[in-house]
Amino acid sequence: MICNIALSPSVGPDPGDLMTTKPWRGILTATALPFDADGAVDFGRYAEHVTWLIRNGSDGVVCNGSLGEYQTLTQEERAQVVETAVSAAKAAGGVVVPGVAAYGAQESRRWTEQAGEAGAVAVMLLPPNAYRADERIVIEHYREVAKAGLPIVAYNNPYDTKVDLTPSLLGKLYGEGLIVAVKEFSGDARRAYEIAEEAPGLDLIIGSDDVVLELAIGGAVGWIAGYTNALPVSCRELYDAAMSHDLSKALPLYKTLHPLLRWDAKTEFVQAIKLSMDMAGRYGGPCRPPRLPLTPEQEAAVRKATEAALAAGCR
Repeated sequence: MICNIALSPSVGPDPGDLMTTKPWRGILTATALPFDADGAVDFGRYAEHVTWLIRNGSDGVVCNGSLGEYQTLTQEERAQVVETAVSAAKAAGGVVVPGVAAYGAQESRRWTEQAGEAGAVAVMLLPPNAYRADERIVIEHYREVAKAGLPIVAYNNPYDTKVDLTPSLLGKLYGEGLIVAVKEFSGDARRAYEIAEEAPGLDLIIGSDDVVLELAIGGAVGWIAGYTNALPVSCRELYDAAMSHDLSKALPLYKTLHPLLRWDAKTEFVQAIKLSMDMAGRYGGPCRPPRLPLTPEQEAAVRKATEAALAAGCR
C-alpha cells in the first residue's frame, strides 16, 4: 500500500513565497470543469473542487486550460470560471493562474486583463492557435499580451498548436522579459537541459503528468498537473519525492501511478481524468461536445488503472 500516506501540513513550498514571489511554482492543478446533466457549468461544484484541491496538496489551480474545456465555453462562462476560481482559491490560501489562450494576441490580452481584474497572480499563454505561426508572429503575440502587466507562463504544446516553443525561442522570449516560466508539454525530457542553457533563470514547469520524475530530476520547479483532480494527495507525495530526488520513494509511486498519468498526454485525457475522478469519489461528470465518451476499450483501460491505484491506497 505504497500510496496510503497522510498529508503533512508542511508539504510543499512555503505559501508566503508562492503568494508573493513566484506563485506559478509548486503544484497547480489544471482543473477539470464540472457540467451538469444538461451541459451547464456547475459553478458551485467547481468552487468546492478548487477548495478541496488546495486543502489536499495543490498550491493553486490553473483554470480555463484544455482540461477545463475552455474552447467550449461562452465568454460569460469563461469569465465566471476565473472569478469563481479566484474567490475559492483565495479563501483556501491558494493562487490562480488562468489560461488565456485565444486565436490572436488581442483576445489573449483581453483575457489577461480580465484575469488581473479578478485577482489572478499570473496567466498561462499558448502561442496563437488559429494557425501555425512563425517565430516572428509568436514573439509579437507574447509582446502584446505582456502589455497587460501580469507574469506569463508560456505553454509549449506543439501537438495541439503546431507551434513548437523551442529552447532557442524560449530564450528569446525570456530575454525580452516576456515570460517567467514555461509549461513544457513536448514530452521530451531532454529539453530541460537545453532550456536551462538557452534561457538561464526561466522556470521550467512540468506540463505532462507522465514525465514528472524525469523533469523534476532535470530541474523543474513546478507541475501543472492533471491527475491531481482525482488523486491529489498521492500526486503531492510523488512530486515532493521527485523534487527532492528521493528515488526510493518516488520511483515505486511513479510506477504505480504511471498507467494513469500517461493518459494526460492522450487525446482523451479529459474524459479519462473525469472518469478517474468519479471512481475516486469526486464528481467528474460529462464533457461538452465535441468530446465524446470513451470507447469501451478506453474506459476499461482507465478503470483498470484507476482501480489498481485505489487498491494500492492512492488518494
